[in-house]
Amino acid sequence: SLEDYEETVKKAKEAWKVWADIPAPKRGEIVRQIGDALRQKIKVLGSLVSLEMGKIFVEGVGEVQEYVDVCDYAVGLSRMIGGPVLPSERPGHALIEQWNPVGLVGIITAFNFPVAVYGWNSAIAMICGNACLWKGAPTTSLISVAVTKIIAKVLEENNVPGAICSLACGGAEIGTAMAKDERMDLLSFTGSTKVGKQVALMVQERFGRSLLELGGNNAIVVFEDADLNLVIPSALFAAVGTAGQRCTTARRLFLHESIHDEVVEKLAKAYAQVRIGDPWDSDTLYGPLHTKEAVKMYLDAVEQAKQQGGSVVCGGKVINRPGNYVEPTIVTGLPHNAPIVHTETFAPILYVLKFKAEEEVFAWNNEVKQGLSSSIFTKDLGRIFRWLGPKGSDCGIVNVNIPTSGAEIGGAFGGEKHTGGGRESGSDSWKLYMRRST
Repeated sequence: SLEDYEETVKKAKEAWKVWADIPAPKRGEIVRQIGDALRQKIKVLGSLVSLEMGKIFVEGVGEVQEYVDVCDYAVGLSRMIGGPVLPSERPGHALIEQWNPVGLVGIITAFNFPVAVYGWNSAIAMICGNACLWKGAPTTSLISVAVTKIIAKVLEENNVPGAICSLACGGAEIGTAMAKDERMDLLSFTGSTKVGKQVALMVQERFGRSLLELGGNNAIVVFEDADLNLVIPSALFAAVGTAGQRCTTARRLFLHESIHDEVVEKLAKAYAQVRIGDPWDSDTLYGPLHTKEAVKMYLDAVEQAKQQGGSVVCGGKVINRPGNYVEPTIVTGLPHNAPIVHTETFAPILYVLKFKAEEEVFAWNNEVKQGLSSSIFTKDLGRIFRWLGPKGSDCGIVNVNIPTSGAEIGGAFGGEKHTGGGRESGSDSWKLYMRRST
């Protein structure tokens, strides 16, 4: 309730006073212990992610592993954060840029990565000297509670308040309260572009700071010189993994006209071999969608794709079994600018589109509102550098000969345009969790 929320914010603010006084390397040591505590429970937490979210067990474990890895990264970072000492024009003076924590970081995460996204944010925020207040997705609250209890135990064993990492379970009213609350010194929001826009406006209205990780409409571009042995598994993994419920899922596949038919045929054969089943079964590669609403969105999108001139090569239907299972789907024959192609449907639907020339397909990659992830498959070195350059992909994540999904914690994760412009995890994204004093 909002009363619970109020009490939680007060406790978190009090706890921050203790945390901010602890030297950064010592904070890093506590974060290291959090990583170890998660490591010890990685299988049970992975099972819980799988049970509650619906992704397959190995992906659930992989997600907890990301949190463990980012804890390791943060430990090193806790000894490295620094600002320059610059030449002062005044005799006998020093000019210093010092980084200080912002204070309380609010972290709102989505159902599809109910552990990893919190991990990226909290591990870095903590070594920077911030307290955290987490609001997980209402549909994955068990995993939020489990993770928070593990963290609180480590904090309390180190004689610091568990409230340094607080949790408020709840729906939109708690999210709205966080967005409007001036006591939130930074609000990190992961979710849809539609809700992210509302959050951004509420935070901006109070001159607050936000870090946004919103939608993606990611493309894989395959040129005529691509290695198709790489392309087929990559496209399959990027489009079908997590049942199409990643922000980095491949939703558009641009194929050079000379290889279009061959790739579609091979990809359809690969789709037919995807093992669908219980996400807890080690044989399963593809589990259910998260909710009944997601199934309806999937069916609506397939219908719209047909109405706009698309042909369903495979999939397109609900699977007759308990749970929110749908067939992984390939649609061909749509123009690059069809309205449905420009819509991010959070489901396993891949739109396969034909192109002739590099210039046009780079423009098509960039014409959607979102700018999260992108991939090309080619052996042409000049083309690779054009793709990475100023007139290439306008996404935050630009891949070559690997799929759109997946990221490495050492690099800054995030995207441009309607993806929100935020960056989390590695590189210099720590700066977002701090304020600079010159």
